[in-house]
Amino acid sequence: MRVGSCGSSGFVCVLLFCWLPILATSQQVPATLEVPDKFNIDMKAAARLRPELLAQSTVPAGRYATGSRVFEKLVEQVQVERGRKYSWELRIARDGQFNAFSSPDGTIYVESGLADLVGDSAGLWAAILSHEIAHVMRRDWARRYLYEESLREGSGSVLVLGDPGVPSASWTDSKNASAELARFCRQLEVEADLQGLMLMARAGYHPDFVPALHHVLHAQSAGSTPPSIFARHPCWEERDRELDRAYVAASIEFEHRWPDTYASPGGNPPTLVFADRPSVKKTGAKQWEIRIPMRCQNLVGAVEVVLQTYSAKAATRSNTEPLAFDVSPSSEEVRQLTGCTSPKTTITLTLTDDSQKEPWAEVFVLDGQGAVLARAAFSRYHPLR
Repeated sequence: MRVGSCGSSGFVCVLLFCWLPILATSQQVPATLEVPDKFNIDMKAAARLRPELLAQSTVPAGRYATGSRVFEKLVEQVQVERGRKYSWELRIARDGQFNAFSSPDGTIYVESGLADLVGDSAGLWAAILSHEIAHVMRRDWARRYLYEESLREGSGSVLVLGDPGVPSASWTDSKNASAELARFCRQLEVEADLQGLMLMARAGYHPDFVPALHHVLHAQSAGSTPPSIFARHPCWEERDRELDRAYVAASIEFEHRWPDTYASPGGNPPTLVFADRPSVKKTGAKQWEIRIPMRCQNLVGAVEVVLQTYSAKAATRSNTEPLAFDVSPSSEEVRQLTGCTSPKTTITLTLTDDSQKEPWAEVFVLDGQGAVLARAAFSRYHPLR
């Protein structure tokens, strides 16, 4: 599903599993969310739309060959339900977006923007694909459909199954039903994260690549929105918290199967930085202190913390633009290197009063090559007045 912010819509789209429209049906909705053996509406919808999707995508050859190799290793670990057949296939959608989605028949589509972003990192490919494979194995398309049907029967409102981020003219359900559906969708995403985490650990990809993917995508998102009970996608902080429940088990499984981490299919785990929301304190007539709590894992060397302020106009960019620091005359940057060696390191930066005439501020943590490891934003937040 779409993720990227705690608000009602995200700027970076990824892991979208239930966007394809499913036609209404009079088929009996079960009392639970267990999908009946003979339930096949999701498969019929996938078959109907498959020709169109294939026409808009290609096989993962050339620079996407890493994704193809990772996909094969993950599928080898899948235990297919008895009697259910999946046509496991990986496709690259040619649209430049930062998306991935799965079809109930087992076809996984990774859009070219996301595929280019992860490049030849086998671990990041595994984080994307294991999540989508988990959606297929859990039959989350069908679960979402059945849940929407139960809400419609209970409230008498009109619901449609489609892209949660796109408004629909026939969407007339109550606020309560919308909040319930949003909560259900967020839970499906979290559960797919957890199941995918174990799948990739068994296949030889360190669990740390999952939060690493989340942080990379967070860094690409254009702005932020406040938390909303109607958000269909867990925000980054929520996903990190939920992963803690399964991280230990997945790490033990990985270490048991791959005692020599460097020799695993995914190689050594990535550098991870968890940056909390900065705090602001006035320390003088024209000075403000910005404190940034952060925690690092697998760090070799140092990271650079960059605090940048800039205008709202300069901060605006489209969904498909790559991340780049603002270079407008109104912007200001403050940088500091740190080894991030403590269990929790707090970086303190100082800004002058003149630098706070602009309403946007963001913190980025960069590795030695300039890649963004973490991001904490003050989007549309003027902390110093």
